[in-house]
Amino acid sequence: MRAAVFGASGGIGAALALALAERDVAVLVGSRSGAVPVHENITGFVFDLADEPSIAAAAAMMADDPPDLVLVTTGMLTNARGQGPERSYKALDPAGMAESFAVNAIGPALIAKHMLPLLARDRRAVFAALSARVGSIGDNRIGGWHSYRASKAALNMLLRNFAIELARTHPLAVVAGLHPGTVDTALSAPFQRGLPEGQLTAPEAAAGHLLDVLDRLQPADSGGVFDWRGARVPE
Repeated sequence: MRAAVFGASGGIGAALALALAERDVAVLVGSRSGAVPVHENITGFVFDLADEPSIAAAAAMMADDPPDLVLVTTGMLTNARGQGPERSYKALDPAGMAESFAVNAIGPALIAKHMLPLLARDRRAVFAALSARVGSIGDNRIGGWHSYRASKAALNMLLRNFAIELARTHPLAVVAGLHPGTVDTALSAPFQRGLPEGQLTAPEAAAGHLLDVLDRLQPADSGGVFDWRGARVPE
């Protein structure tokens, strides 16, 4: 088996790459800086989520021996200017909102654009991206976090679209979103205070849960979003 992980700078991406490598999977791991976890089964590559030519170049590098599993582990909750999730529509900022969509929806979509055509047509192949339960419209009870919610909802819709289109040519393929729960990473660090005991998960444990979920997904599940326990997240 061969896998590609786009996004090694976050805690979950690095943990997933290492977990796959420990399963004796050959893993191609990409980051903007080129820094990736060290393991004999890991090979690094450079890409920039905001630069489509770099994504295309990464896909071209994999074309002769494409992966069976593609994981997109990029994501942004708080931007570099310290702007976090909006508690009210009064806090909406066009630039911040555009940045959320660029990182959480457009970037993963461009990875799909270049990686989905590489997937095998005659055997199971998986394309999965980290999403979030707050991207669920049906599960939204408290509002807020407008840009993050909307960008993850957009990602979920894109994944559904890709699943429908891919099924026409790749009947054994699976496209899915993954909700990892609240994981102890830099992304969630500003929001960990007050969490109930046991709700915060270590990246290594989260990676194991997500890989177990992926192992169980079938083509009939394609287009859905699943939490770390394997339960389908409402649309």
